[in-house]
Amino acid sequence: MTPQGANNARRFSKASAISWLWRQLSHWPLARLWRIASALGPLVYRFNKRERWITDRNLAAVYPNLSVAERKTLGQHSLRHSTATMLELGHAWMAEPNKVETSILAVHGRDKLDNARTEGRGVIVLAPHFGNWEVLNFWLSSHFPFTAMYEPPKITALDPVIRHGRERMGASLVPTNPRGVAALLKALKRSEAIGILPDQEPDWGSGVFAPFFGREAYTATLLPKLVARTQARVVTGVALRIPGQGFEIHFLEADERVYSDEDVQSATGVNASVESAIALEPAQYQWEYKRYRKVVQEQQNLANFRDYRLY
Repeated sequence: MTPQGANNARRFSKASAISWLWRQLSHWPLARLWRIASALGPLVYRFNKRERWITDRNLAAVYPNLSVAERKTLGQHSLRHSTATMLELGHAWMAEPNKVETSILAVHGRDKLDNARTEGRGVIVLAPHFGNWEVLNFWLSSHFPFTAMYEPPKITALDPVIRHGRERMGASLVPTNPRGVAALLKALKRSEAIGILPDQEPDWGSGVFAPFFGREAYTATLLPKLVARTQARVVTGVALRIPGQGFEIHFLEADERVYSDEDVQSATGVNASVESAIALEPAQYQWEYKRYRKVVQEQQNLANFRDYRLY
């Protein structure tokens, strides 16, 4: 077997093992998954230096008034919730639909989506990495015509598994390129719902710097373009975890600045909307993501831009 063939075989084997694990976990009750996450979360915080370091750096930047001990406790809780999200992927993607639907204990703010569609307007759902966003995708695609962008995973053999899980209730996944943007526009013009990840750092040239918890974060500018061309309504959507019991879906009014046709103002509104969602329970946000990777000084081509980086 060639080296490339051996690598492909290893990746396929790894993907098969992960898929098998998700399938097994999809049969387990959420209470058991939460107990496992509660046991593993502190271990992840203690032994996974990368995740702990990024989490601690982010929390120090956004909650400077908390003591070191308070931020450590918050970081431990955050990694516990992130672990739970990973364990719950089988539940969201592979469990019987009725089981997933039953795990959604309440939906708050659905009228925001219904009213917009009654008015003949599409709905843009800002879905940050909070709680279990795959459960949010399940609910949205179960109750509305729903379109979202999708980028294949690094382990390509997992692509059909993840794609099937996200599309099984009717969601339409489109690529993260101009063709995908065109599909989002068409969906909004049909008064449908689309999903956008508002807290994912875009490539250079696709965003602007805007404050996020008081620190400049490079933020995508896709939203104002979609709003300007469709007059869509914007809401923030999250699936808040009720540990060991299920989830509560919350749809929150987006900050009014998201409707600005000025990119920085709109991006500021996007970040403020994410902050409002995080305020529901800060521990359920994915703080181990490098949200502040890019810095203004790098965009300005300063020779010492690395001195300004958080990571």
